[in-house]
Amino acid sequence: MLARLNISPHPPPQPYAMQHSSNSQSQPLTSRRVAVIGAGAGGLVSARELGREGHSVVVFERSSQIGGTWVYSPEIESDPLGVDPNRTRIHSSLYKSLRTNLPRELMGVRDYPFVPREGEGRDPRRFPSHLEVLKYLEDFANEFGICELVRFGTEVVSAGLVEVGKWRVRFRCESGDVDDEMFDAVVVCVGNYSQPRVAEIPGIDEWPGEQIHSHNYRDPEPFRGKVVILIGFSSSGTDISQELLVVAKEVHIACRSAKTGFLLAESVISKVSFHPMIKSARKDGTVVFEDGCVVSADVILHCTGYKYHFPFLETNGIVTVDDNRVGPLYKHVFPPALAPGLSFVGLPFKVVPLPMFELQSNWVAGVLSKRIALPSKELMLADVKAFYADLEANGKPKHRTHEMSDCMVEYFNWLAATCGCPAYEEWRKGMYDYTHVNKRANLGSYRDDWHDDELIHQAYEEFRKYTTNGRSEDPAHLNV
Repeated sequence: MLARLNISPHPPPQPYAMQHSSNSQSQPLTSRRVAVIGAGAGGLVSARELGREGHSVVVFERSSQIGGTWVYSPEIESDPLGVDPNRTRIHSSLYKSLRTNLPRELMGVRDYPFVPREGEGRDPRRFPSHLEVLKYLEDFANEFGICELVRFGTEVVSAGLVEVGKWRVRFRCESGDVDDEMFDAVVVCVGNYSQPRVAEIPGIDEWPGEQIHSHNYRDPEPFRGKVVILIGFSSSGTDISQELLVVAKEVHIACRSAKTGFLLAESVISKVSFHPMIKSARKDGTVVFEDGCVVSADVILHCTGYKYHFPFLETNGIVTVDDNRVGPLYKHVFPPALAPGLSFVGLPFKVVPLPMFELQSNWVAGVLSKRIALPSKELMLADVKAFYADLEANGKPKHRTHEMSDCMVEYFNWLAATCGCPAYEEWRKGMYDYTHVNKRANLGSYRDDWHDDELIHQAYEEFRKYTTNGRSEDPAHLNV
């Protein structure tokens, strides 16, 4: 078991978050009234950073608890594919067995590390269950008094600019009453994992089989004995495929690039086949792949990601979602024409989420207080246009605009430099890279078998800065 790190009940205040940028050191800080929409991980971290900067914060959360997508529900939506606009809605996309695909050392905010803690129901594993992540978020919220800022059972109906520097937020309370309040700024932190994006398949309307999106996948039992075609082989696709291989009659994986190396070590390899994308579906129950292969299937399971969805946002067309590109946004956060009053925290994907939320929201907080200066609207828009042109020149499709992947560290370091925060540490870079290499080589076991002990040691050396006595047991030699 990994050692428990003794976290101080009151971590050192703002070890880096309030370091001033040279942009505007001579100006007194300005306090704003800020609405944060969503009390998931992004909203909680944003509320802390905004509060540390001296802003007055109200967090709107439509559910009865914090955690957002990390709140597991065994329920699924009335439309398993997630395309019926009148379906019953379930916010979370978690499946029952989900464990993190990143080690806990990478996942926490800088001054409140995600370390093993004692207590009922806690999971000390290095790649813990979704419940352990939720408990960490609850610990974080309690430690920094965030729950006091949250209005639970309050759904934002609309948020729009009514005059220069003033935003009206209309919200529906648990009682059903609708009210509104004025704010100086709105920070959108609603998460990206509740509105399914599905593959377009010619002939699918006449195909007689079942369709489901991974948003509504909870466990493999409903697929026992069936022939399943899984579309997509990213985070959810790789995990779900491992579970399906145990119970399904056959598993066929359709993906855009050859990733068969993930599964070559599996003893059940005879059950899985990799294919290019689906060309069409037929009313006789067969599915045709782009290479001409034909499979008679019972289920198509879409592991195809999610759409950005902001039905409450009123910007008169200034901010749009076009083929999953939210824009125009300067550095994925500020729309130039509406900055700094409107901002988004948490849009980029294929990242380490909480450290990104921390940096983005520190930037937002600093801009709102006038500690940090934004470029002119013209320069921001020019930067956005240049970014789009670069994506197009490199053949990156519009729906992957907010994908970080190999650009993550560069983006984090840009944010850090802008905010006056420390750069992304070398041990974090090394651990992130190692985890991906280990996952590719050992998909079924990478969460429980690793060999980056020196990086773990460096992580815990870093974490000692935030303990009560500056000491913590080095867990580097302990594998779970």
